Amino acid sequence: MIIITGQTATGKTKLALELAKNIPPPGGGELINFDSRQIYKYLDIITGKDIPKTKIWLYDVVLPNEYFSSFDFVKKVTPIIEDIKKRGKIPILVGGTYLYLKHLLYGFDENNSPPDFKLREKLNSKSVNYLQKMLIKLNKKVFDGLNHSDQLNPRRLIRKIEITKSKTKTVLNKTVFIKSVPEIFIGLRYKDKSKLRQVIIKRVEKRLKNGAVEEVEKLLKMGYKKTDPGLKTIGYQQIIKYLNKELTKEKAINDWINKEVQYAKRQLTFMKNDKNIKWREI
Repeated sequence: MIIITGQTATGKTKLALELAKNIPPPGGGELINFDSRQIYKYLDIITGKDIPKTKIWLYDVVLPNEYFSSFDFVKKVTPIIEDIKKRGKIPILVGGTYLYLKHLLYGFDENNSPPDFKLREKLNSKSVNYLQKMLIKLNKKVFDGLNHSDQLNPRRLIRKIEITKSKTKTVLNKTVFIKSVPEIFIGLRYKDKSKLRQVIIKRVEKRLKNGAVEEVEKLLKMGYKKTDPGLKTIGYQQIIKYLNKELTKEKAINDWINKEVQYAKRQLTFMKNDKNIKWREI
């Protein structure tokens, strides 16, 4: 198996396609996407889905108003990897969502229990006092283990309740498919940070030219909202603000570029901790 990851706008998919073509027999590799933005249907231009969809697995998996966690990814990707291998081909995982990759390669711990969105929705309106009592009733040791700030933080309390109530820990560990790190594990990163920004600027300009604004207008006409998981994505959020007259077009574009650069830096921060990645600077 081959994995190609790294910062956004580094040409990961291009490299993966080249590898897929050159693996004997010709075309002996099949691409599997692990970009959390490209798994959404109808999110094409801004997410950079300019490759024929038949060539990449896990494009267009869920609707923009549906949640898709790293747990969902591991469940979906496992049979795909098995199927590709059974057909005598090489799975090539390509993408930049390191959390998906981390949980596939190294498994889950209790803090990575799958999100329970129904429970979150139910608890969001509850008071801190209610949440504290609920967690104490479920597991007082967990509550006592929180620092004072977290004991007063509703978001942290809800997450701890979610983890404590979860009964999927053993299932999660059984779900993990990969037991060893692939020998070919490539990470692409920019040597020059200024080059990263230049490439992102060009990419944003190209996507605007290709109809990024029209894509967002179409999604909103279809009934999707800015609060939907798929539309909580860089590019979509900024264009929605522009369409709602919250930002000028120039400010929306600048914000889009800045957020992409920040995202690329965060990607590298997370990935640098993985000693198995063999880095290539571009």
